[in-house]
Amino acid sequence: MDAIETVIVGAGVVGLAVARAMALAGKEVLVLESEDAFGTGTSSRNSEVIHAGIYYPAGSLKARLCVQGRKMLYAYCLERGIPHKRCGKLIVATSPEQIDLLAGIQKKASANGLVGSEALQTMTSQEAQAMEPELQCLAALWSPSTGIIDSHALMLSYLGDMENAGGLLALQSGFDSAEIIRINSKTQFVVRTLDGTEILANQVINAAGLYAPQVARQFGGTNTSLLPQAYFAKGNYFSLSGRSPFTRLIYPVPEAAGLGVHLTLDMAGQAKFGPDVEWVDSPDNLRVDAHRGDGFYAEVRKYWPGLQDGALLPAYAGIRPKINAPHETAADFCIMGPSQHGVPGLVHLMGIESPGLTSSLAIADEVVQLLA
Repeated sequence: MDAIETVIVGAGVVGLAVARAMALAGKEVLVLESEDAFGTGTSSRNSEVIHAGIYYPAGSLKARLCVQGRKMLYAYCLERGIPHKRCGKLIVATSPEQIDLLAGIQKKASANGLVGSEALQTMTSQEAQAMEPELQCLAALWSPSTGIIDSHALMLSYLGDMENAGGLLALQSGFDSAEIIRINSKTQFVVRTLDGTEILANQVINAAGLYAPQVARQFGGTNTSLLPQAYFAKGNYFSLSGRSPFTRLIYPVPEAAGLGVHLTLDMAGQAKFGPDVEWVDSPDNLRVDAHRGDGFYAEVRKYWPGLQDGALLPAYAGIRPKINAPHETAADFCIMGPSQHGVPGLVHLMGIESPGLTSSLAIADEVVQLLA
């Protein structure tokens, strides 16, 4: 049986960030990835936004790790030359009742630490339209610290750091199960892959994204009653044909389960709209139904009335790894370590949806501390 110090399940942006941090901390690291490339799941099917940390409940892991992770991420991108842009975003009220909601959003952002140069700024419709002439709104909030990033370049850099520190990535090595054993009063793990390979490990970090709750249930000898249930919220994206009239991100006031049909940009300036919220039964449901675009037009025209018929093209879909049911309040990140499940050397990362990419470096530091 092969023996290694630390096994990480999943090579998405969070798994690679954790693997990097563990390798830099001097651990012998192996990352198991079921696909034939890294970052092919949720990590490659999102808005690629660097979030400021606005919407999350004060004191939550999402709030703390997003704000901390954003600062770390911008510094990392500058250091490594990773394509990114601190373009900022406007959160827009398009009806009178939404104007009152802006004050609550601004207060929540302040409670999360967005103060000084990072603080949200209130804007009149005229001030917002001076920034983005095609925009229509009654009032807005300006978030100067929101940005965009090339997520593949980021993951490639994380992978390079890990490999330079001696870590290994094993592709087409799907996780099958794990057994918790004790050798000379020390807790260890026998990790099995789908091809029958067995690996003896001292530490295991479950960063399997959409499948993290399922992977957590495959550890023989653990109390599965503590584990959350997985739910899947599909988000469909539509791209704009032609040149974008906007240079900043445009977000409506948030809605249930998501942040509304917002306008984001990629590093080339191409505009895309989404994601919407479509609860599905399977994480494999990634086909974009072109007819869902019909509803996008009405939502987008609330803040961009100049959107022309036929301008939206089906782009791609992603699945949010939810651990709350459709009718429940959005759950916080679930970072379950030894103090919660009682197994030394084991960490489960579940429900790491947005702002997981933004928070990735901070999540990685959190895991290192849990296993120190």
